[in-house]
Amino acid sequence: MKRTFKILAGLALLAALRVVSLAQTKEPATLETVLKRMDAVAANFQTAQADFVWDQYQKVVDETDTQKGTVYYRRAGKAGKDVEMMADIKQPDRKFVLYKDGKLQVYQPKIEQVMNYSPGGNKDELESFLVLGFGGSGQELERSFEVTYQGEETVENIPTAKLQLIPKSEKVRGNIPKILLWIDLALGVSVQQQFMQAGGDYRLTKYSDIRIPAKIGNDVFRLKTTSKTQFVSPRG
Repeated sequence: MKRTFKILAGLALLAALRVVSLAQTKEPATLETVLKRMDAVAANFQTAQADFVWDQYQKVVDETDTQKGTVYYRRAGKAGKDVEMMADIKQPDRKFVLYKDGKLQVYQPKIEQVMNYSPGGNKDELESFLVLGFGGSGQELERSFEVTYQGEETVENIPTAKLQLIPKSEKVRGNIPKILLWIDLALGVSVQQQFMQAGGDYRLTKYSDIRIPAKIGNDVFRLKTTSKTQFVSPRG
């Protein structure tokens, strides 16, 4: 029994020494290595699926509105240049947010209504936000933002690299002055995002159960409306 204990203790010690050795030889992440990792993931990106929690904080009333659900991403069209995204919001009320064919739609089954939004000349800008840290490349990131490396942080036991993004567009910066991304160092995608908004409001998104690639059928990127559903376009 004592011999068995010594063997197990010895194996444990060797394992511990190996972990220490790996930790000591591991090169620290840098902005360059993180962006290159994102480039590599983006080059082969086709589909992704993840559970999410959206916390929308409003400073004026000091309240946080939380929504939970599952989000799906897909590259479609020629050379995979078209972006498709479906957010299936399950709590507190069922809602679907679909971006497809350059059009954004928000479907609320409870009131049988679909709001249609056309990005117009802002299509590229909208798509860059949709794939921000989730299938978007590091090169795309640097084209639209001033990117600063904020160091490594652990998020839900996942080693991440924290990036700060300042929009280069003055128009965008007026609404969203700063964005924070926490990039999973292994997967090369964000596990957490925080959009800082004017006036002190912010939206914090946390992703879990990330699957890349994911088996996603065409049916996912379609709104299941009924004959009673009304389609509305906002004025102005």
